[in-house]
Amino acid sequence: MENIVSGFQSLRNINFKSEILAGLTVAMTMIPESLSFAILAGLSPLTGLYAAFLMGIVTAVFGGRPGMVSGGAGATVVVLIALASSHGVQYLFGAVILAGIIQILVGTFKLGKFVRLIPQPVMYGFLNGLAVIIFMAQVTQFKIVKNGVSTWMEGPALFIMAGLTALTILIVIFSPKITKAVPSSLVAIIIVFALVYFFNIDTKKVIDIASVSGSLPSFHIPEIPFSMETLKIIFPYSLVMAGVGLIESLLTLNMVDEITNTKGKSDQEAVAQGMANITNGFFGGMGGCAMVAQTLVNIGAGAKTKISAIVGALTILTIILFGGPVIERIPMAALVGVMMMVAITTFEWASFRIITKMPKSDIFVGMLVAIITVVLHNLALAVLIGVIISALVFSWDSAKRIRARKSIDESGNKVYEIYGPLFFGSTTTFAYKFDFVNDPERIIIDFKESRIVDMSAIETLKKITKKYKAQDKQVILKHLSPDCIKLLDNANGFIEVNIEEDPTYRVMPK
Repeated sequence: MENIVSGFQSLRNINFKSEILAGLTVAMTMIPESLSFAILAGLSPLTGLYAAFLMGIVTAVFGGRPGMVSGGAGATVVVLIALASSHGVQYLFGAVILAGIIQILVGTFKLGKFVRLIPQPVMYGFLNGLAVIIFMAQVTQFKIVKNGVSTWMEGPALFIMAGLTALTILIVIFSPKITKAVPSSLVAIIIVFALVYFFNIDTKKVIDIASVSGSLPSFHIPEIPFSMETLKIIFPYSLVMAGVGLIESLLTLNMVDEITNTKGKSDQEAVAQGMANITNGFFGGMGGCAMVAQTLVNIGAGAKTKISAIVGALTILTIILFGGPVIERIPMAALVGVMMMVAITTFEWASFRIITKMPKSDIFVGMLVAIITVVLHNLALAVLIGVIISALVFSWDSAKRIRARKSIDESGNKVYEIYGPLFFGSTTTFAYKFDFVNDPERIIIDFKESRIVDMSAIETLKKITKKYKAQDKQVILKHLSPDCIKLLDNANGFIEVNIEEDPTYRVMPK
């Protein structure tokens, strides 16, 4: 009974008006992006709308972050362009399903927290590279097909398309200064659509690419051979898509956490993203992940629960079923302009303002990630390389910081006070600190300001104690932290550890 009463109280606290209006607004902002991303990948626009509906409804119901919006995002679609163009859309659906399975495994084994290991310069490079890809993809929309050959627009067609695109961008920039009640991208699409319709302007439209009128998405198994050869083809794309999708989604989740001062469930969200992508693959969607811009619109419109995302997804389904004839008349210039503004806002312009204050290694990492993203269209590989290089730079800097303060105590023992972590990168420098020949019979290595981090450190300690033993000298380790004690205990047999007071540990090689 108490649970029922609590449930009713929770419902009373929900502002349904704000949730519904937020959902409708999100749907309107998602439609142009879903269409544009699908067209960018050479897919039917309907494939993009299906992805927006399926990603939105599944992640809203099963996700771990109320207020977050998912759909057919460009970050994941860009990864699959090469697969779709070389093997066809059925292989794309298969790759989306496999990517979803990978994401579910990541969430099940609670690996989502590792997104926190991505350094800020890597994120700058990732977002900047993604922005360039999205912008350049819009430029290709200035092509038309003549006699089966794709050629650049010329003359009046080019000027009309460019003028309408510029008008769209201007409206997106300036309409928020007049009102923020309606999304600026939606205002721009409506105005440009009205101009083209009422003045009968001849320009490229969505219908010139494909029809978006459709029915409910239907279940079908991708028509691809179930063989190891197929797995070899789709697995690299699936792995990259799963990684990119989770990076985008979990970073968006963290962003919402900071804005709302609440805590989302990253592992639950990873599982939900996987479920949504599997659903996409079996129901004809292109897959996707969380969408930063739409999430910000949703939160800004006052959404605090999952209701808004559900409303947004159902609105998109309604448009698929009944609004196709209208959507097909939208000028491509309007969608191009909206997507160019998405690219401009995605680009981290702040990275230029602080570039003179960043370490040279961070500048290099950011530029390298951006270049790899643009050249290879492989966002996950770019992020992975950036993380590896950042980790190596950090290890090198940490290795140089290890120091040893040497002294003789009142008992005549040689004391080495170690500063900095002892790990694989610092072991060589650490070993050179000791004077094996001239040190007295008893040597104390004090780790009060240091840590024994890994097996390389234990191996180095073993070699040092062995050299001192050859000189009939004794080594004592002092002030080991609990994690260091556990590490040495686990290495028992490789290094023998005897516990004394204080605590003090005598290390003797076997």
